[in-house]
Amino acid sequence: MLKANRAALLALAAVGAALTTTARATLEDDARTVLSYGPRVAGSPANEQARTYLEAQFRALGYETRRQPFTYPRFDDLGSDVQVGTQTLTGRAMQDSVGGSVSGAVVRVPGIGSPEDFAKVDVKGKVAVVQRGQIPFVQKAQNAIAAGATGVIIVNNTQGELRGTLGSRTALPVLGVTPATGEALKDGATVTLNVRVREGDVQAVNLIAYKSGVTAPQILFGAHMDSVPGAPGANDNLSGSLTVLEIARRAATTPLGTRSYFMLFDGEEDGLLGSRAFVKDNTALVGGLKAMLNFDMVGVNAAPLSLSGTPSLADTVRRAGLSARDSDAGRSDHVSFQQAGVPALMFYRGEDANYHQPGDTVYDPALLRDTADVAVKVADAVLSAVPAN
Repeated sequence: MLKANRAALLALAAVGAALTTTARATLEDDARTVLSYGPRVAGSPANEQARTYLEAQFRALGYETRRQPFTYPRFDDLGSDVQVGTQTLTGRAMQDSVGGSVSGAVVRVPGIGSPEDFAKVDVKGKVAVVQRGQIPFVQKAQNAIAAGATGVIIVNNTQGELRGTLGSRTALPVLGVTPATGEALKDGATVTLNVRVREGDVQAVNLIAYKSGVTAPQILFGAHMDSVPGAPGANDNLSGSLTVLEIARRAATTPLGTRSYFMLFDGEEDGLLGSRAFVKDNTALVGGLKAMLNFDMVGVNAAPLSLSGTPSLADTVRRAGLSARDSDAGRSDHVSFQQAGVPALMFYRGEDANYHQPGDTVYDPALLRDTADVAVKVADAVLSAVPAN
């Protein structure tokens, strides 16, 4: 009870501090504050702290706000690893793996982990190490179970950590590791495999800002606020969130502000879940939109700013003298709106070297302001466009 009361008091203090922040906060102030909370994984305290702070900024600019809560199931890795002697080597639990700790000798399975490959070695009561590739992860795990292994480690075939989904529940722990970790797992070495997982519902929240009385916006500016575990998310996607806030600052006393919604989605990293929830629950509002403009990873110039989306919207943008390309694909929240028939456009500067990594702490505020400049021009073009018919 004391711990719960203390947590509640800390949360109230954070809300109070955020609500006393004035509209004079700069983009740099916003970034510094939000990044101090740490990775903004959906459902985490840092995610809520960031939302509370950013909500206060919208309100200080004269916008009303509302929250849209939604719930979804999620599989979380709580910090899995493999211990080799005095070394602890980190990895990622394969989604749908059971949790647990097993110890045993390493057996490096040749080939791709087919039944024939397992037949060449003795993995009974041991930890099988298998290379990624050619057959699904779950088949490798099932072949290991059939051969009597107590655990499976799958080694990535490209640089970087291995995040994967089995697709069905397994009866033994399965861990994905980097090639470097795979090299450290020598045949015959005794290891302890620790797969620590949690399954449960995530309480996620979308944040919506709008001017008083606006119930039928024509433009929706959106970005996802959540990040992945371990990544502070400066570029992916605080850069997009702060671009939406920057546009809201500029639009606060203009007609654009009264014709727009400004949204920060939750649960994007778990499958565009926030935007899907909003589209599902706001059919009439979504159906009246002329455009949805989405901002994702615009703070690092890994590539020149690209605008891509619905052909009709891209054509409107091109007629306004801006560059855009047709695309009905993508991996961000604009897809949810495109699938509902809303013209949508994604603003994107490419995947930088720190994508989904602990090094995602860098962003260039000038790029965010430049993106906001372009977005306002696009919005003006959309709102002034004469219908084709």
